[in-house]
Amino acid sequence: MRVGVYIDGYNLYYGGRGLCGRSTPGWRWLDLKALASDLIAAHSRWQDPIVENVTYCTARVSGASNPVGQREQDVYLRALERSGSVTRISYGNYVARVATAPLATSGRNGRPIISRPQWPLMVQDGAEHDVPDARFMASVARREEKGSDVNVASHLLIDILTEAVDAAMVISNDSDLAYPISFARGRVPIGLVNPTKGYRAGKLAGEHTDGVGNHWWYQMQPSDWYEHQLPRTIGPRIIKPEEW
Repeated sequence: MRVGVYIDGYNLYYGGRGLCGRSTPGWRWLDLKALASDLIAAHSRWQDPIVENVTYCTARVSGASNPVGQREQDVYLRALERSGSVTRISYGNYVARVATAPLATSGRNGRPIISRPQWPLMVQDGAEHDVPDARFMASVARREEKGSDVNVASHLLIDILTEAVDAAMVISNDSDLAYPISFARGRVPIGLVNPTKGYRAGKLAGEHTDGVGNHWWYQMQPSDWYEHQLPRTIGPRIIKPEEW
């Protein structure tokens, strides 16, 4: 059984950061093919699965705003390609913009709680009357990664529709992938891996018997990162960053 693996790189990275710790060493030099192979072997019931391709979808970090991040990402991407840990890397991009939104704090469930005026900081109208229902608005610079989810969906569907794979594993907890994954389940078995510490996105739920059946779900653990690391040195010039 030929298996295609499709990875949302930023969803995976931030998931690992949440589970393992942002500054904790030992998890970022991840061997994607080894990880995928072991997860499929441990959690699927597929007959004689062979990883046919590993598609890694990401976006280039800007050296203008984050030169260290750009250098480290470049080393990792070269390590993935040189080691054969990925078959293809598909790039999205970053979009910089100014966003305006109400000032808020995070509630227990992560939903925003809009901040309202109250003494000692109050909003008044021209007649110096309190306006307790007013909202504080903030304008902030934002950089958003765009395209990874679209690239994951595109490669997944193209490979399925051209019959390049017999099954697929998707590493992402992005609910935007709900429709393409639902479509894919009607044609091949799908393994869906949540790389974050949060609950699986509700829209990505389903039944093992949907469509062609034989689907499975898994939520990654810190050990999945620590136990699947690339060699420290790959070729003569690619070396794992010390802090990784």
